[in-house]
Amino acid sequence: MGRAAVDRQGYGNAAEAAAVRFLEERGYRIRARNFRCRYGELDIVAEHGNTVCFVEVRMRSTAVWGDPSHTVSFAKQRRVVKAALHYLFAYDLRERMMRFDVVSVVGHGEKATVEHLPNAFDAGM
Repeated sequence: MGRAAVDRQGYGNAAEAAAVRFLEERGYRIRARNFRCRYGELDIVAEHGNTVCFVEVRMRSTAVWGDPSHTVSFAKQRRVVKAALHYLFAYDLRERMMRFDVVSVVGHGEKATVEHLPNAFDAGM
């Protein structure tokens, strides 16, 4: 794995950690991170009240190229929805409300700006 890939993975892990801290500070309980199944990966699965929130984390080192939350393509949304449905069935949570959120992280470390977009997209595929 090249240096650029290692750096990108490190930035991604740091962005997910910042997103987890942000959500926990607001009363979310983290159920899972980086849940993988044959349909794709869920960055964060959290609970807020009786709602299961499937959170896609997007990051950019700088806002020059725009808001990272705008990079969640329709194809990515479909993969997240399929993985989320798999998660709900696997953990017998079919009766729970669900929501798809995006957390965007711009910058690194303590200077990072974190923005949470609840209900960023829906399951309508």
